[in-house]
Amino acid sequence: MATFAYEALNAAGKPQKGTVDATSSKEAIEKIKSQGFHPMQVREQKESDKKGKAEAPGKKKKKKGEIAITIGGVSGKQLTNFTRQLSTLQDAGLPLLRSLQILEEQQKPGKLKSVLQTVCEDVEGGMSLSESMAKHPRAFDRLYVKMVAAGEVGGVLDVILQRLADFLEKAQRLKRKIVGAMLYPVVVMIVAIGIVMFIMVKIIPQFSKIFEEFGVEMPALTQFLVDSSNWLAGLQPGQNWPGWIFIALLPGVFFVVWKVARMAAFGRAITDTLVLWTPVIGSLISKTTVAKFTRTLGTLIHAGVPILDAITITKETSGNYVYERALGKVHDSIREGETFAAPLREAKVVDSIVVNMIDVGEETGDLDSMLMKIADNYDEEVDVAVNSLVKLIEPLLVLFLGIVVGGIVIAMFLPLVAIIEKLQQSGG
Repeated sequence: MATFAYEALNAAGKPQKGTVDATSSKEAIEKIKSQGFHPMQVREQKESDKKGKAEAPGKKKKKKGEIAITIGGVSGKQLTNFTRQLSTLQDAGLPLLRSLQILEEQQKPGKLKSVLQTVCEDVEGGMSLSESMAKHPRAFDRLYVKMVAAGEVGGVLDVILQRLADFLEKAQRLKRKIVGAMLYPVVVMIVAIGIVMFIMVKIIPQFSKIFEEFGVEMPALTQFLVDSSNWLAGLQPGQNWPGWIFIALLPGVFFVVWKVARMAAFGRAITDTLVLWTPVIGSLISKTTVAKFTRTLGTLIHAGVPILDAITITKETSGNYVYERALGKVHDSIREGETFAAPLREAKVVDSIVVNMIDVGEETGDLDSMLMKIADNYDEEVDVAVNSLVKLIEPLLVLFLGIVVGGIVIAMFLPLVAIIEKLQQSGG
């Protein structure tokens, strides 16, 4: 009979740790459930866990105090490829340690290679894969670790890795779709602002000198444009810095203020609510968040993660305070023995069709599949929303440029008329 260490949730949803004696992991899980706990992780305790990791023969041990220096982090594409390859190797029947060593050897120098070296050493020393990955939250987030832990407990690590790879690929595909669609409008806007700034700083001052030489009284629109140009070029009396520097620094200042504001819960609540209220953009963010949290929750439940733990992980990875609060109410409702759909309906953060589909999923016991269907449906809606946003932005950009350039032309043309009339009078 072996000793199994476990992590579980009690009836109140609080984490519990302990050990049980059993002949197999399945029997250990049954004993834990008989105590009224929901097991999250169960693993057999080995001698190496008690005595410490022994140095493996033929394995080069790191020197004491040696520090691995890596540049950059683990990108979503790297993590997705690693997960897919590990799933394939496990499905082929290779031992876990050998699979990890193969993937570590083929990695280019960087953060992921360094992390995998440590993971290989930990697994070789008797530590579970999920425990080792949990030591590297910058590479493997909590969602990733919990799904791997569920695969280890159920003995279906290869299947879980396959589902995790699918999840990561769909998340990357959605991200690329949004970034790719927004790239063109952003580039056009940056180029347009650059051209307008060049005109204001270099061209307008030349016209201003001509107007002053002829002594022409400038209209209000022209005077405003000249004053703006002088400020941007730093030609105003007593001005120490040209205005274009402040405009160039404005995005960075906004980014810093935004980040500082979001450090506090109150700030996150305000900024996330404002984002959701923003016309067009708010709808896109809402659909993206719903697609993300339903796919995350559906994947976790399908992997065998206890529903309370799955909701907690989903809440922490949703990325929006409004949805975090709604999922927190869902967690409390389920912990008290009530339904998933009721608090979500009261929160009014998702469409009624989403609530109804979740309600049906609860009644039929097929909640995970229903959540995945919702995610697929919202992925399509996000695609439509992105395309609509791009089509809306393009004419708005043309209109903006037309107003700006047209205003500059008119402002410069009005004094020219007065100059022509003055020349005609002096010639006559």
